[in-house]
Amino acid sequence: MSPNSHESTDEVPDIGAPPQRLTVDVETLRRLVAEQFPQWSARPVAPVSKPGWDNRTFHLGDDLLVRLPSAAEYALAVEKEHRWLPELAERLPVPIPAPLGLGEPGAGYPFPWSVYGWLPGEAADRAATIDPSGLAEDVVGFLEALQRIDATGGPQPGVHNWFRGGTLRTFDPYARGSLAKLDGHLDADLATAAWNDALAARWDGVDVWFHGDMAPGNLLLDGGRLTAVIDFGTCGVGDPSCDLAIAWTLLTRQGRRLLRERLDVDEPTWSRGRGWALWKTLSNLANAVEDGDEPEEREARRVVEAILDDYRDAH
Repeated sequence: MSPNSHESTDEVPDIGAPPQRLTVDVETLRRLVAEQFPQWSARPVAPVSKPGWDNRTFHLGDDLLVRLPSAAEYALAVEKEHRWLPELAERLPVPIPAPLGLGEPGAGYPFPWSVYGWLPGEAADRAATIDPSGLAEDVVGFLEALQRIDATGGPQPGVHNWFRGGTLRTFDPYARGSLAKLDGHLDADLATAAWNDALAARWDGVDVWFHGDMAPGNLLLDGGRLTAVIDFGTCGVGDPSCDLAIAWTLLTRQGRRLLRERLDVDEPTWSRGRGWALWKTLSNLANAVEDGDEPEEREARRVVEAILDDYRDAH
């Protein structure tokens, strides 16, 4: 791959219209399991406590998990996960989801789906206890190991992962649209400057494995330390700066410093990482302000302030 191949402004992807999501009820899942995995048909089925967006997720007994994509676009990740997760798991320091069954369309459900082993732990965004320095070390160790894995033949950015690992320019309309909605709610000039800085930061074009959604809800903890990483639907190979968003969404200032030093992140990559964190958090903040969701607004503001403080310190 030539340097900056994903950065050409002539190749900025169009994400297109929002996916047409569907719902799946417990009875449909019971029929799917009975038809395709009869060895598990006697197990109780129950939705997980915090439903996801990309997948409808259910417990299948105490030690299995079923994920059914909620739209055709999300279903593109199913085959990828079954192909690559077992290979990645051998090289990572903490457990990741283990695919145990690949389901087919049936019982009125139109997409492929998956059965995984259940991974215990408490999501970092709901954890009662977090060890800030220890968790930063754990995140660094995970990303170090992931980025060392040979990227040859890995999945390039595309609809299957909403173009994670590609150019930030894909999300320029979303960032600027959120900034327009937030006029008067934050320092729009500073946020715009941070976003423009991220867009201008070039990538060297060397493909590296990335998770794609290193969000607090996808990090499982026990005793405040990382015990598993889940939800690899957006994984792929390309620009790994998207995974740096966790530096602002979860880690402390000290943790950010440790992550940057240990991963030897240069200034352009760090700037793009700020951009990945910024566009998504601006979107979350705009939605929270519009909906009057005060807890979500407080959290989004916290993250935006951390991003802008970091940008201000660098400039």
